[in-house]
This record gives sequence, structure tokens and C-alpha cells, in this order.
Amino acid sequence: MASEAYHDFETFDEILNFWADKRPGGPAFEQDDRVTSYAEVDDLTRRLVALFQAHGIAKGDRIAWLGKNSDRYCLLYMAAARMGAVMVPIGWRLASPEVAYILTDTGAKLLFAGAEFAEVANQVAADVPAKPAVIEAEAAIREARKLDPARYDPPGKDEPILQLYTSGTTGNPKGAVLSNGNLLGLRNPGNAAQLPWNFFDDGDCMLVAMPCAHIGGTGLVNIGLANGIRVLLQAEFTPVGVLEAIENGATHMFIVPAALQMVVQHPRAPDTDFSHLRYMMYGAAPMPLELLKEAVRTMPNANFLQAYGMTETSGTISILPPDDHELGGNERMRSAGKAVPGAEIEVRGPDNKEVARGEIGEVCIRSPSNTSGYWQLPEATAKTIDPDGWLHTGDAGVMDDDGYVYIQDRIKDMIISGGENVYPAEVENAIFGHPAVAEVAVIGVPSDKWGEEVKACVVAKPGASIDEGEIIAYARERIAAFKAPKSVDIIPVMPRNASGKILRRQLRAPYWEGRDRQVS
Repeated sequence: MASEAYHDFETFDEILNFWADKRPGGPAFEQDDRVTSYAEVDDLTRRLVALFQAHGIAKGDRIAWLGKNSDRYCLLYMAAARMGAVMVPIGWRLASPEVAYILTDTGAKLLFAGAEFAEVANQVAADVPAKPAVIEAEAAIREARKLDPARYDPPGKDEPILQLYTSGTTGNPKGAVLSNGNLLGLRNPGNAAQLPWNFFDDGDCMLVAMPCAHIGGTGLVNIGLANGIRVLLQAEFTPVGVLEAIENGATHMFIVPAALQMVVQHPRAPDTDFSHLRYMMYGAAPMPLELLKEAVRTMPNANFLQAYGMTETSGTISILPPDDHELGGNERMRSAGKAVPGAEIEVRGPDNKEVARGEIGEVCIRSPSNTSGYWQLPEATAKTIDPDGWLHTGDAGVMDDDGYVYIQDRIKDMIISGGENVYPAEVENAIFGHPAVAEVAVIGVPSDKWGEEVKACVVAKPGASIDEGEIIAYARERIAAFKAPKSVDIIPVMPRNASGKILRRQLRAPYWEGRDRQVS
């Protein structure tokens, strides 16, 4: 354990300076056969700042990334963090109109693209008001190498450096603005509490296979860099890729349950050497107890950590530690664990006061990691973060006498399918224009493969007939394929309460009967 790893720096600019001095030859980023040392990251990001400045980028300006996980994205992100520009990674699976919405909302002046997304990036960029310049990632690196390292005024702890888009119940995504302090604010309390998983050895390696447009991807990059270890990036998740990375020395990773199932049930898993893997973090979706037990059996040397959090909290705010994981299962394994040091969790009622232990309410969080708000959405921010700084998650939960939080359901009806967040309103908006559809409600139903999958419940217009395949195809033309329904139920009447609100819980009930619909 390297003692110098546990500095108290509050910005990524300070962190990069530190590791360039302490571990100049140490690997920072690795992808395929390409390794970038901490000294090279320090130098290249300074040159990329010069590139940004040459394109008129200043502190507070937004720049965007469209592509899969990439060491090039990481360099661009860190260059932005050094000078105080704000990186906006855009999910590569999004449909063109969704990409255009994010570009329009941010007013991004530069759009960096992975090679296979350059054509789409150019097409979309030409149609949005800001008309951002599009630069292919490899070209950006080549251009930056020709420039002298820039002079710049680094941002402070509370200045934004990252903007992640999270879908909203209105159907449009919202940009959660995250600062240096948000992304690093829980690190030092965890170190002070001597949490063993907060400490890293020189040879440790963080595997990043989850999408960098989510906090579960970029958040791991942040952890790896803060601790001066190797960050191993895979363009996208594949079970074989994860197995090979673990055999090649990956010591830490985060995975969603649907992906974990694919890994442990892969034919190569029984012959894989898992001895390097020290911490397997999981979360973001329901984890069936039997799957967790199978994973523990498959990876007997790994310490399992369940992480509960969200984009708006910069990731993890509660942990179920390894000691609470038992091969035979226990009640606590159904929980999301306890608040991490430095964060507070309360379960509150409609009056915004804490309910008694054991009573259900809304999970609320106060933490230095909480976003300051949604980009240019003051009303949505005020609805989410109260005047005392408590962030209302929209998750219904119960807290036991020991402080363990048990998530019961999603107040906002979010569906998590294969680790991707899907909000019913987005899908409903895409389907509602179909000429045969009178009403539509979208729900999540159990899926052995994806954890949950999207189902549309539709009522036909009088005299019209509805074809399931046609509805699915209609949605796929308008939204990303992972958001489109996998199945369609045609129902005679939409269940509603007295005020006219659709009763999604009633639509879901037959599919979830006999199952624990827990959210991790």
C-alpha cells in the first residue's frame, strides 16, 4: 500500500500533477495494446488544453464526446477537467434525435467522436444551433501533439467539470452538473474511516467495461486516477473481454447484474483464473440472490460490494460490504447497505420529515457528492434538492435499526434494462404518435437476461387494430433500440386512479408476482 496515494487533493488538476511526479512511468490508461503513463497523461492533457483554447474553449464551456469507452475520451475528459471546461459524454447507443437534444441543450462548441461515430457526429452537429466543430478523437491527439503545453487557470473544488445526462419523467434528459468536489468529496472521509476498499496497491488495475456516458463508467476512471493506478478500458462490455481482463490482472471492477450473469455463465468462466480480482462491485439494477450466490462461488477470492447511488450523487453513496455477503444468503443481502462515510441517508415521508425506522418513504441523501443541480433547469433542481441540501432520489425504501437501506421500488417508475436507464415517459412519447394507439403506458417486466425489459401496454383507437411488431418498429425509429419495447400488451382499458393517473403498479403486478423487485 503506497502511503503517498492518500493525499487530500480536491481537483483532478492537482491529482494529475501529483501522480506525474510520484509515478511518472506508471500506467494510467491502457486499451488494447496502447499504454499511456502518468507522465504522458500530464503532458498530453496540457497539449489538449492548448487545442481546446485554439478552438475558443474557455472555462465553463461544454465539450462533448460521442463514442464508446476509450482512452482518448479519458484524455479529453482530463484535459477539460484541468482547465475547467465541462465534458459531456453522450451514450453511443442513443438515436440521432437524442444526441441532437443533448448537443442543443449543452450548446457544446466541440464534439469529439470515436472513428466509427464521426459520420453521425458530423450529420447531427450540422443540424443543431451551436453547430459544434467535430474532431475525430485520434485526429485531436495528433493535432495536440504538435502544440506546446498550455497555460491555464485550473478550476476550483466547486467548479463543474462533468455533465452526465439522466433521463427524466418528462421525456427529455436532464444534465446533472458535477464538480471536482462532487466527484472527489467522499474519498477522504472513506480513507479516514479506513475502509479497506478505498485503498489501492501500486499494481492494482481498475477495469472499465460499463459505458462512460454513465457514472458507472466515468466514475471508475475517476477512482483509478485519484489513486494513481492503471485504468484498463474496454470499448464495450463483453463477457469474454471481462474474463480476459481479470486473467490479465484486473483487480477491481463494477458491473450490473445482467452483465455479471453473462460473465459467470459463460463457458469460459469455469476455467478462468479469478485470483487477481480483489473487489467485484455491483449495483444499478436488481441482483437476484441466486445469481449473487453463483457469482460468489465462481469468484471465491473476490470481495463483493453492492453499491447504491445515482448520477446525481456522483455514484456510490451506500455500500453493502463484503462481510455482509454470505454464500447461503441473508436478509442484509437484500439491502443496499449503509451510507458511506461523509454521506447521510434518511427515509422521509411526504412532509419531508424522517419516518420511523422500518417505515417506507422516499430515500433522501445529503452528501458533498450531490450535484449542485440540473443544467439550466432550476425548477427540476428545486424539486430534487430541497433548501437544506437533501437530494430526493425518487426511490421508495425502508431503513432498519442498523442503518441498512432496503429499496422497495422506484417512485419515478424508472426501468433498468441491462444497466441502461429507461424512463417510461420517453418510450410513451415515442409510441403515442402511432395512428392506431389511443393510450400507452410503459412498464418494466422481469427478464432473466437483462434484469428488466421494456413492455408497452396499449389501448387501440376505436376501430383500429394494433400489431405488436409494428409498434416495436415504430418506437425503434424514434428512440434508441434498448429503450424500445421488447413486447406489447394490447389491453381494453387503461387502469387509472380517481385523479386519472395511470396505475403502472397495477399493470406491473402480474409480472412481478412472487418475485422480490429490489433495486440495487
